[in-house]
Amino acid sequence: MSRANADRLWVGGQILLFAVLIVAAVLAPHWPARSALAIAGYALVVAGGSVMLWSGRTLGPALTPFPSPRGAHLERGPYRFVRHPMYGGVIAVVTGAALITSPLALAPALASIPLLLLKARYEERLLAEADPGYSEYLGRVRRRFFPGLL
Repeated sequence: MSRANADRLWVGGQILLFAVLIVAAVLAPHWPARSALAIAGYALVVAGGSVMLWSGRTLGPALTPFPSPRGAHLERGPYRFVRHPMYGGVIAVVTGAALITSPLALAPALASIPLLLLKARYEERLLAEADPGYSEYLGRVRRRFFPGLL
């Protein structure tokens, strides 16, 4: 399979999960109003969205939804703390959205974690091929998505 086709499959999988999440968030039974889960959900959406914005600004023109590297490896901004902060932000946003809306929306939100973990591993292989210094970065920045966690 070509790299371009693999890239499209990764992004297509993400889009499919997000579509299922949206359908569940809209159509499935909702959490009780004004729950502590909703407050936690809003906090996750704001925090995750902020990390996504910070990551996107740091990447600049190298930003792409596809795992194939575009441009030089960066070790600035949130990339000093985790290797894939954008993915961590996405996980926080979709989990927060599920906590705000519906228990059924948690299934696709949580399914995004292994999908993004596998995508990150694939992307890291490509980055190591494209950038000889990337393996040193992997040694310095140990976590993929969240400092101290994952």
